[in-house]
Amino acid sequence: MARRFAWSLVAAWGLAGGAGALSAQEQDCGDRASLRVRVVDDDGAASVPDAVVVVRWTEAERARRPVREAAGGDGRLVLCAPRDATRATLWAEHGNSSSEEAVVAIVAGMSHDITLMQRSGPVRTGRLIGQVHDAVTDDPVAAATVFVPDRLRVAETDRQGRFVLSGVPVGTQELNVRHLGYAPLSYVLEVSPGLTTEVEIGMVPDPVEMAPIVATATRSRRLEVQGFYERKLWSDVVGAGTFYTAEDIDRRRPVQISQMIADESGIRLQCGARRTDCRLVNSRLSSGVTGACSLSFYVDGLPTRGVALDDMVKPSEIAGIEIYKGLGSGPAEFPPSRCGLVAVWTR
Repeated sequence: MARRFAWSLVAAWGLAGGAGALSAQEQDCGDRASLRVRVVDDDGAASVPDAVVVVRWTEAERARRPVREAAGGDGRLVLCAPRDATRATLWAEHGNSSSEEAVVAIVAGMSHDITLMQRSGPVRTGRLIGQVHDAVTDDPVAAATVFVPDRLRVAETDRQGRFVLSGVPVGTQELNVRHLGYAPLSYVLEVSPGLTTEVEIGMVPDPVEMAPIVATATRSRRLEVQGFYERKLWSDVVGAGTFYTAEDIDRRRPVQISQMIADESGIRLQCGARRTDCRLVNSRLSSGVTGACSLSFYVDGLPTRGVALDDMVKPSEIAGIEIYKGLGSGPAEFPPSRCGLVAVWTR
């Protein structure tokens, strides 16, 4: 994700304040592993209050939705790991800055101490995240080694072929991917300061003769901080919603964004006597309901309340759209809506 500030992971707790409260929370984890997280400033002396910690549990028996929890006023947070989780990927966000992703191996019954330290100064690194798959079968390639030459950081893909490579120097870099049974891959790409670049890699089985497949895209800083990509990842697994990025909107070129949303199955644009008097309704939920079932709308996290979406934002101003069509399908970040909701994020 796009990051304006660099953060570092410090593998020592070394701070005593608030230990009583943490001990009380740890007891709730029982025989499960716990993550004790603290966010501090660049000196490591002062806590950063109310930072948001994002945790994605991986290598579990079933897919899990990323967790977004706010730390307390002392910058601390304790999370209990799912019983079948073996690894957690986490970072912290505060204001317009956020940390690099850190990967922690989970051991049942143990407490894992993590300190996230904000580091001031110019950002000189970026981050690569992506997925490696078989270019012939499209199956994920697990345990592939992903690295940038002359760097100590090396990533290994998980069972879904996903990887995270943090702390990559900005500028032109050579990404290398290796796995037994596949032709080695080297790909030159640009790493932007503080930003996350997504990489989709298709490895060619050796000795099949074909070109490797690599696609890259840099994520929106604003969408990353707002949790858009975490919710999209979960939706891709369970089908909870529909997501559009600025690139999707540019390809469709709608005159008004309501027209693009109305193309979704089950959603229609209902207009009154005046052409300007239009609203988006969920036709699948209208049966037995007095009047049309109007969707709720949010722009940058705030409800529109009586203002038409098309009057608030133009398609060219939008960075991302989330569409949820029923009660219980929307994320916890928004109040439940019986008729569904649409969340719009501007650039």
